[in-house]
Amino acid sequence: MFRSRGSGKLTVLVLAVLLAASGPPASATPEPAAPPTFTHPGVQVSRPQLDFIRGKVNAGAQPWRGAYDQLSSSPYNSLSRTPKPRAVVECGPYSKPNIGCTDEREDAIAAYTLALSWYLTQDARYADKAIAIMDAWSATIRDHTNSNAPLQTAWAGASWTKAAEIIRYTYSGWAGAGRFGTMLREVYLPKVIGGHATSNGNWELTMMEASLGIAVFLEDRSAYDRAVAKYRTRVPAFVYLPGDGALPKAPPGSGIDTRDEIVRYWQGQSTFVEGLTQETCRDFTHTGYGIASIAAFAETTRIQGQDLYPEIGDRLRTALGFQARYELGEAAPSWLCGGTIHRGLGPVTEIGFNHLNTRLGITMPNTQRLTEDRRPAGTNNLFVAWQTLTHAQNPN
Repeated sequence: MFRSRGSGKLTVLVLAVLLAASGPPASATPEPAAPPTFTHPGVQVSRPQLDFIRGKVNAGAQPWRGAYDQLSSSPYNSLSRTPKPRAVVECGPYSKPNIGCTDEREDAIAAYTLALSWYLTQDARYADKAIAIMDAWSATIRDHTNSNAPLQTAWAGASWTKAAEIIRYTYSGWAGAGRFGTMLREVYLPKVIGGHATSNGNWELTMMEASLGIAVFLEDRSAYDRAVAKYRTRVPAFVYLPGDGALPKAPPGSGIDTRDEIVRYWQGQSTFVEGLTQETCRDFTHTGYGIASIAAFAETTRIQGQDLYPEIGDRLRTALGFQARYELGEAAPSWLCGGTIHRGLGPVTEIGFNHLNTRLGITMPNTQRLTEDRRPAGTNNLFVAWQTLTHAQNPN
């Protein structure tokens, strides 16, 4: 098919380029992704990052001190908090019914909040309260049910693992860590590790964020590898780049493969531009959930020595920039969502912006303006919390 001229190097080069563009054959087994040795604490925040934050807070430097004051005054940071565990958490569409859904998510965020307070203040009362919350749930919960069970499990699981990593590896008083790990393995991991290909993209992205966090806490290499493999296909199916072709990539296993099906899955949007997401025309809030999990997942892999940022960086950068542009108030043109968008991106930009701008020096004017204007970023009361405190200008 290809004729060589001269030394034949051109033929080899052409073949190499074509093979690289097509990717591995569908039957190829993904290479192991898990690190030979896990880093702890290592879910979204590392010890060097925590030390950086503590130094800035103690020095009264901004924006960290303001972000810490925000966390410190939050109800999630209360030493009098009483956890509300349930054996079965039942969550229907949009958490209707809501039988323990809000309680679980908010207790998990509280555990993470208190874990951060422990490390930053070295006041053992905060660690002990985080432990009391985690122990209450690990002694009680047995299942999540109803249609939103996978998403609810992911939301809570993402926060539980951040809290558990900090407490287990920076505090010596947690006798129940083993039981908590059993809870993650038996109640949470089975609900999230398989993904949910036919749902909107924020589901599977948050499910993979939770799966990765659980894998790190349990040092489960198989779960880590599965989460990375799913993430590598799900991010390209959530954020469009022109190199994808005329149409966005479809989530593997979804059965979405015709133009009409893809347009319908992308909320009726038929014009595809750089940085558009699968949920942009649904609303920016759910789009923000997906962006948050993309960044959090990559941040954890970076801490674990793998660093998937180079692989997904262009998608993260353009998704942040595209959404920020309209979140800041620019009117939507008629080709975008029929000219009507629903803003409300949420406190989700700090982690991605920090990596791309602080660490790599990439200029991101819209994302920078949005991020700085809305500092300190608090919590969305689901699974995102305190990103200004943990990741603003954090080089570690």
